[in-house]
Amino acid sequence: MSKITTELLLERAVPRSTRLRKIETLNLSKLQLKTGDLDPRLFSRLRHLQKLDLSDNLLDKFPNSLTLPDLRVLNCNNNQLEDVTALKQFPLLEELTYENNVYLTLNDDYKVMFLLENLRLLNGKDITKLANHVRHVNSRKLTSKVTAHWEKFFRDQLPEKYTAEQVKSIRKKFLKSVQTNVVYGPSSLSEFTRWRVKMIAEEFLSYSLGLELNSDTEPEEKAEENEEESTESPREAAEDVAQVGDFFSYINSILSVTVTPSKRKRNHSKSGAGNKRSKSQADTEEEAEDVSAEPLHFLQCHSKGNSREDFKTQLWSCVFEPVLDSGARKDPIVSSSRTVATCGGESVCLIDCETGTVLKKYKVATEEFFSVAWTTLTMVISDSRKKAHNILAAAGRRGIVKLIHVAADFCYGEIKAHKKPIATVCFSPTQETHLFTASYDKRIALWDIGIPDCDYNFKASQLLVLEAASIPLRIALVPTCPEQYLLAGCEGGCFAWDIKLDKGEKSRPFEAIFQFPDDESMTTSHRVDGLAFLNDDVVVSKSSKPGCIYLWSWSRSFDAKGKGCQRTVSAVILAELEWSTTDMSYLTLSTCPAKGYVFCGDEKGSVWMYNLSSYTTAWGSPKGKRSERRISPAQILQWPELRVNGEQPPEILVNNVVSDPAFTYLVVLTSVNITAIWKKS
Repeated sequence: MSKITTELLLERAVPRSTRLRKIETLNLSKLQLKTGDLDPRLFSRLRHLQKLDLSDNLLDKFPNSLTLPDLRVLNCNNNQLEDVTALKQFPLLEELTYENNVYLTLNDDYKVMFLLENLRLLNGKDITKLANHVRHVNSRKLTSKVTAHWEKFFRDQLPEKYTAEQVKSIRKKFLKSVQTNVVYGPSSLSEFTRWRVKMIAEEFLSYSLGLELNSDTEPEEKAEENEEESTESPREAAEDVAQVGDFFSYINSILSVTVTPSKRKRNHSKSGAGNKRSKSQADTEEEAEDVSAEPLHFLQCHSKGNSREDFKTQLWSCVFEPVLDSGARKDPIVSSSRTVATCGGESVCLIDCETGTVLKKYKVATEEFFSVAWTTLTMVISDSRKKAHNILAAAGRRGIVKLIHVAADFCYGEIKAHKKPIATVCFSPTQETHLFTASYDKRIALWDIGIPDCDYNFKASQLLVLEAASIPLRIALVPTCPEQYLLAGCEGGCFAWDIKLDKGEKSRPFEAIFQFPDDESMTTSHRVDGLAFLNDDVVVSKSSKPGCIYLWSWSRSFDAKGKGCQRTVSAVILAELEWSTTDMSYLTLSTCPAKGYVFCGDEKGSVWMYNLSSYTTAWGSPKGKRSERRISPAQILQWPELRVNGEQPPEILVNNVVSDPAFTYLVVLTSVNITAIWKKS
């Protein structure tokens, strides 16, 4: 491995030189250089260096004191850089390239645009206009928000005379709060935004805690400015995002619609005995009155051939991106992402729920995607260090699983999992490389997808095959024992398997099949097209019985099986949820365990929301009784009057509806190629 010496620098100068101080252009590419090879004492003698090529090396960062006061052009392509903030030591830098550094993201682009005021070209593109927006408009709006947050929540907490301990306490609380609550721009820039917010907040505290805050006019003006910002229309927000898109080629196929707002009603107008509710149930509904949601965006981003006339592509699956808990984006104060992956037709999209921006789009012309799932892999990078990255798995009609490293915009591999279509996929919550695939071949397979190396080489292996009696439609791992039991809703019933890997047999039959009420008897023969856990024990399932969603106890049902060979067990029903009387299949449900909510769409474009937080404690007791009456929804979100080119779309079925873990956003996938995003108000 080459080490940098005075002789090497003189030899690699362009043209070759006899004095270090005379070198203006230097080529140090393809030398296998690591960060430790860049000796600041040696580089400090390159006083007139203007162009430096460090491409095709092994650099993971820059030393903080290279002292190149006249550097104008820097090439760092094909390295392993993880951070760009040290580049601020080159204030005269005008041209910068760092392509093919897989660990750098859009957030790093924005950081260098802010830090380097003279930067004109980034990775070969003119960023003058965008950089001006980042340094001035973005900073002004964030400063306004930070100031308003202090005035509203923290100013009164600081006494006129304060101690150092009080300042330290307020500072800690304010920095945590402001990074959590000040949001601006698309979620793909959330790391940059938090970085700038922290910087602005620290500058603000340095000023405000060092001097008396006597000005009353400025805070009012800032608060007013912040109020205007908070009422920004989606169209105005999209204009801000468009400036980002001009440079970074965002895909933003937003459906042009007119929404006629109407008062949202809790629709409990169905007739029948099921509508009579006890006082406790009525009280529960009144408590839920404050929980409502309003439509935010309607997107048509899965169109075949990007056609705006496509209202036939079915959308099937969506899942929110997990927040990385390690690496460059580590931030324990962030609870959940606002980026969601959706799939349908030939494409998979990543959408920022707040702005409605389609951040990324992946297409496979011969595929129809049915399911997506996230995992976070800890990958080994240079010098044996580890870093977490989110990986997206997508699968569908071809029976192939695509593995996508989203931050790198790279589909690095595929697994030919089944010869028939894959209905759904999910990752183990405890084993990040374990992926379950449920197929129309009536099998559920468990795969170890492996961890890709720095060249994206990986090895996938099949660990287990679960034999089903019919096509599996939905799968769920039991929260209390995700490495031991898996549930599946199938065309012919609800089944459970033992998935422990310490057993010898690789192919296994089901362990149990669950019976459910059917008029006056119990039956196992019914389609279960909705399945999810509400908490560690309560299962929510939807079957072909019209107008009913069951809640039942996993532990009490499965324990009744005993140690014998009995495989048919009766589900211990805890409650029934009132739902649409349609016999339409494949309108699946989801849960938000943290908030105790169940969501399910219907055949009219509506979303039924059930707040079950007040019931779960009683159900959790060993002798918890079944709720006698059907539980009505806390609210039904009705499909708004939506017109495309003056006409309403055809019949709208809600195939899937999913909330983020904090229940801030609700993503609704339809049968007419429209993704609707609602926000809790």
